[in-house]
Amino acid sequence: MSRDPGAREEAEPRRWITDRSRKDAERSRKEPDRSRRESERPRREVVTSPRTMAPRHPRYPVTREIDEQTRLGEIYMHSLVRTQFRLALFVCTVLGCVVVGLPLLFLLVPELHAVRLLGIPLPWAVLAGLIYPAFVIGAWLYVRQAERNERHFAELVDRAR
Repeated sequence: MSRDPGAREEAEPRRWITDRSRKDAERSRKEPDRSRRESERPRREVVTSPRTMAPRHPRYPVTREIDEQTRLGEIYMHSLVRTQFRLALFVCTVLGCVVVGLPLLFLLVPELHAVRLLGIPLPWAVLAGLIYPAFVIGAWLYVRQAERNERHFAELVDRAR
């Protein structure tokens, strides 16, 4: 059965220390002078870094960086603005495709002119009435996602403190 080399190295010093302490205990029983010599040895001292008591530099919260318009604050704000801009472009692109695509669809497929919805031709019903609910839903989704982006930004700012 093969052993992990790291485990073997770790186990051997422990065994050595244990064996050594047993031998020392046996010797101290045999030699009373040895125990007195060991007590005369200098005590071990723990050495720590002298910088542990140095005052730490206070960390400024990110909100302060943003308020003072430092470079870091600019980077945070730029990331939020870029995210919101990307979202606005996406929503405008989708709604623009719908607004431009529907008339093109009705132009390219003339059979849709013959379809009537509650006595109104389908192109008129879609362009005059059904497009507005699509705008409202798009606006609602945009506001919801924009608020989510702002919450994520606020969490990022709080986490960076």
